[in-house]
Amino acid sequence: SKIQLMRSRVTSIFLYACESWTLTAELQRRIQAMEMKCCRKILHISYKDHVTNEAVRAKIQQAIGPHEDLLTIVKRCKLQWYGHVSRSSGLAKTILQGTVKGGRIQGGQRERWEDNIREWTGLEFGKSKRAVEDRENLRKLVAKSSVVPQRPSRLRD
Repeated sequence: SKIQLMRSRVTSIFLYACESWTLTAELQRRIQAMEMKCCRKILHISYKDHVTNEAVRAKIQQAIGPHEDLLTIVKRCKLQWYGHVSRSSGLAKTILQGTVKGGRIQGGQRERWEDNIREWTGLEFGKSKRAVEDRENLRKLVAKSSVVPQRPSRLRD
């Protein structure tokens, strides 16, 4: 079907190098919006039709069955890559765990790559490094941490 074709083509292109992204709230919102825009385009549903996102998700679910949304896939890929790099001994591990002398730029705190890991796992960065050394622990951590809750539907009067 067209939906499965979209998911296979768009998803593979979209996820290229997603492991290196720092997911800010704005980027997460844009990922979800892009996915919904693609689904609406394939189903020929315009925003002018006043069909809710929940109804669009239900039609997709009915057409292809249960599936992961893009944000969940991005989180899972990032956590799996983190575990892979943490178990290795190469340059990627040195870069990931290294620090640079000096402070951060003036202004608001910018979110860092490791802040995502800390937020999703609920563990400090040092504890999470030890937790992912065992592949079975990593699988459990990824399964628990990569789930993205859907935004609650708005209450109407």
